[in-house]
Amino acid sequence: FKKTLVKLLTTLFYSSQMTDLIFAERELVQSLKEYIEAEELKLEAVKSWANKLDMLTHASTSDPEGFLAHPVNAYKLMKRLNTEWSELESLVLQDPSDGFISNMSVHRQNFPDEEDEKGAAKALMRLQDTYKLDSESFSKGKLPGVRYNAQLTVDDCFDMGKLAYNENDYYHSVLWMQQALRQMDSGEDAKTPKADILDYLSYSVYQMGDLSRAIELTRRLVAIDPSHQRAEGNLRYFERLLSKELRDLGRSQQEPADERPIQLDTYERPKDYLPEREVYEALCRGEGVKMTSKRRSRLLCRYQDGNRNPRLLLKPMKEEDEWDSPHIVRFLEALSDEEIKKIKELAKPKLARATVRDPNTGVLTVAHYRVSKSAWLEEEDDPVIARVNQRIEDVTGLSVNTAELLQVANYGVGGQYEPHYDFSRKDEPDAFKSLGTGNRVATFLNYMSDVEAGGATVFPDFGAAFWPRKGTAVFWYNLFKSGEGDYRTRHAACPVLVGSKWVSNKWIHERGQEFRRPCGLTEED
Repeated sequence: FKKTLVKLLTTLFYSSQMTDLIFAERELVQSLKEYIEAEELKLEAVKSWANKLDMLTHASTSDPEGFLAHPVNAYKLMKRLNTEWSELESLVLQDPSDGFISNMSVHRQNFPDEEDEKGAAKALMRLQDTYKLDSESFSKGKLPGVRYNAQLTVDDCFDMGKLAYNENDYYHSVLWMQQALRQMDSGEDAKTPKADILDYLSYSVYQMGDLSRAIELTRRLVAIDPSHQRAEGNLRYFERLLSKELRDLGRSQQEPADERPIQLDTYERPKDYLPEREVYEALCRGEGVKMTSKRRSRLLCRYQDGNRNPRLLLKPMKEEDEWDSPHIVRFLEALSDEEIKKIKELAKPKLARATVRDPNTGVLTVAHYRVSKSAWLEEEDDPVIARVNQRIEDVTGLSVNTAELLQVANYGVGGQYEPHYDFSRKDEPDAFKSLGTGNRVATFLNYMSDVEAGGATVFPDFGAAFWPRKGTAVFWYNLFKSGEGDYRTRHAACPVLVGSKWVSNKWIHERGQEFRRPCGLTEED
């Protein structure tokens, strides 16, 4: 009996194993089918990527500067190369492709990184603030002067909002999460779950002090995902806070949540470190310019021959008054197209993140308020630089022997330089000490491109705005004849909304001007 029982149990055991193997084989077959389907889906996904990027690169390479002139195109290029190409790499790596991987390895060293993608996203938010553009304008590509259609998806808007959220910038997080939700509610497909958008949006709205709307959004979140980890806790917390507020106000019932979509003016934009922020940005938009008709009548144009300078006798420079006090002039035809082309050609290999001089140490360093790339060109680089320097000396009557090198700057998407002084103030006496040429007495600014939208040079103190005109230059004195700084010349380079802005600067110093611009005892222009 015992042997029979053991035999029976053994038979049952093996029967059970065999049965399991039958089901295991069925699962393997199903897994094989899923693998085949996954491979097909992967290939279809790669094909879709290839087709989309083929059309995109065909459009972008046919006119690179024009394509990148649209800030959304620039942002999405950063995002594609930093994020989406990595996703494609991971997809292809599931079935290794040596050719693709080696290609990725070669090009990856030139790809933008996460910080670059963040910078591009922040540039869009900076443009949004400066030019008072709502998120939909950017998302749908409704920008002035654009030549290419570029739109942001739900996922793009969500990523923008998430970046702002992670930086504790709840103001912009609300704007972009709201846009993501708006596009999703209109039927647009997305990888991002709606619950995630509501999660970020509700908390960001709470941070902006709108409890009623935060509660309403959190209730929507709970309705979609009752098991959401934070939603129930947040909802109870928000409701307790609101009840306390109502008790403190002596009210028993809350006002219904505002159903209107969140816009730029729904919540107050937080104040920041820049005291003249509103004036500065208004000037960038062309608002608040204090050029009255009476003042305009005093502005003249003339031919400038540099006090009969031999080089200007046959072809004097065309000069226009841009502002009366402080006196700012614009020179027309200051640079030819050929000279501009050559200067750009010389500068491009040397372009690096623009720096500012630390007022305490005098050392050059990068700063968040100056977003551009710059290069310094010497006369030894090419005869065109010597020719440009000589022309600046001829038309200004000032010596450039002690001036700084010609600085070439390129402002791309959102590129800007917030209000600043070109000269050193009394609290930073060592700013130019290492140069040994004194303070910056004057600024000569060449515009080397037109800009489709934005990019003005503005002076918040007296309400002036000058827009780039290719080939022209503006000139002003930073110091009075007494040597004191003219604090009215605090100026800014507005963010470039659409286009690419190229300029070259020549900062002329005090040393060597003793007989060209005689000193005075009063603060006069």
